Amino acid sequence: METLSHTQVDSKNSKRTPEMALEDSLKECTTALELFLNNRFADALALLKPWKDQSMYHAMGYSSILVMQAGMTFDSKDMNAAMSSLNESLQTCQRFRKRTGIMESLASFWYQQSTESFTEEEMHAELCYAEVLLQKAALTFLGESIISFIKGGMKIRNSYQIYKECQAMAKVARVENKSLRNHFTGGVSMGIGSFNLMLSLLPSRVLRLMEFLGFSGDRELGLSELREGAASTNLRSILCTLTLLMFHLYISVILGTGEANLTEAESLLAPYVDRFPNGALILFYVARISLLKGNFTYAQEKFLACIAAQQEWCQIHHLCYWELMWAYSFEQNWKEAYRYANLLCKESKWSQAVYLFQKAAILSMLLEEEVIALGENVSELFRQVDGLRLKIAGKSIPTEKFAAKKAQRYSSSSPGKLVVPALEMMYVWNGFAIVGKREDLTKNILCTLEKAEEELEHEPNPSVYHLDDKCVVQLLKGLCLRQLGRLVQAEASFNYVISCESEIKHDNYLVPFTMYELGLLHKQKGDFEKAISVMENIKMNYKDYNMESRLHFRIHAALNTMGSFTSKLPPSRMPA
Repeated sequence: METLSHTQVDSKNSKRTPEMALEDSLKECTTALELFLNNRFADALALLKPWKDQSMYHAMGYSSILVMQAGMTFDSKDMNAAMSSLNESLQTCQRFRKRTGIMESLASFWYQQSTESFTEEEMHAELCYAEVLLQKAALTFLGESIISFIKGGMKIRNSYQIYKECQAMAKVARVENKSLRNHFTGGVSMGIGSFNLMLSLLPSRVLRLMEFLGFSGDRELGLSELREGAASTNLRSILCTLTLLMFHLYISVILGTGEANLTEAESLLAPYVDRFPNGALILFYVARISLLKGNFTYAQEKFLACIAAQQEWCQIHHLCYWELMWAYSFEQNWKEAYRYANLLCKESKWSQAVYLFQKAAILSMLLEEEVIALGENVSELFRQVDGLRLKIAGKSIPTEKFAAKKAQRYSSSSPGKLVVPALEMMYVWNGFAIVGKREDLTKNILCTLEKAEEELEHEPNPSVYHLDDKCVVQLLKGLCLRQLGRLVQAEASFNYVISCESEIKHDNYLVPFTMYELGLLHKQKGDFEKAISVMENIKMNYKDYNMESRLHFRIHAALNTMGSFTSKLPPSRMPA
């Protein structure tokens, strides 16, 4: 059968040479994936490499691992190797795609190509091509020009259109081989599910534009497709699972209200914990779930186990260092937090500006003699932050821009210390939603903030940053009070910041972010109408402040949680 034994014409002697059967290539790639999940990364690459020029799945698997490595290292050599591999993979996949003549190509501009005429092999070639194209788009986005950004966007559009065609194929194609069909539908579920889920995160106005361009962003459809893919037995089951885990454990926390679906995350992960008990990725997610539950000691143990599980990819260690830094920060164990921030500064290239700011911010929480004993100079570290910033498509990374602006005061003509920078950055990453699971630790942070508040009140020589610092403390204090259920006091803290709007000179993010937190407080009290009104006010009347896009993501997520209420509002009151 042609779909199981594709042949290739040798240009020198015009003889047709056999290639690996499609079903065999899927089995071998599944073996490679299991090697990867068992920390045998080099073995997985070695298994895939000999066939990457002849098998679409070997090509895709090989380049996928290199892309993952490049994304973790941010090293130009790894980026180039991954991009080169992706280009080769596209060529390999292209050889298996359905060939069309000139007239068919012209007709495709006006009429959608019939999906019933595709062979099993051609269907899988479309799927693999879309997946590799999407990976190339992701890597292209990391280029430093606006042209790279546009190119990445075009590739994403092409990938999405092919996935839509594959979805249509899955509905009408008659595939005799059940195993091949499962692998194909699993790939469609992953692609359509990921696109819908990620697009659904976008604020409403952006999403409407994306839908005009042919994309769709239905969150429930996205989750449903990914759940279906994760529950079935196919090559991409684990990839659907990992996508869902990323959504629940990271995206929902950082770009959402801070609430994560931990029940589903644990259920998704459970089968892989049994199959790959020492797998670094599995241990990492076990630790992350524990962290989000507030079990920081167990999380620390699991992150350390993840580090010990393999030495081949030190980049996974860096992910653990980042999480350990926060786990100890939540406990205000600043010396241990500094240890991991320092390791990130020395070993990881991901965002040196953020790492250095984090390191300096954590040191700021220690006594001066403790900092001297560590051989560090906080002011000098802060002054280096701005020079380490990266740019993507000519634009600054929002978190780096925020860190550089905060550190700027150490280089100004009238320098002044940041008041509680490590706790402020904890808020930037939505860490108060995590530490709020622990009443004891929330009270400890509240004590730290009340001490900072008292010191600011009795400051003999207030700096030009004095009022901004007071507002930072009040915002963070309000968060702790709200987590502790002391809503009247929390509201007073938030209202203090908002009342100072005309006097705040430097931290332009404070008022809109505080209004958002006040909106969440109204939601907690059950006053959804007031919560929505506050959040709509931010969207309509506040612009050009630090981390604006991050707040819009959070507002969008918060409004989604009040969806049943917003649907009852009259059209004039509907969220924009």
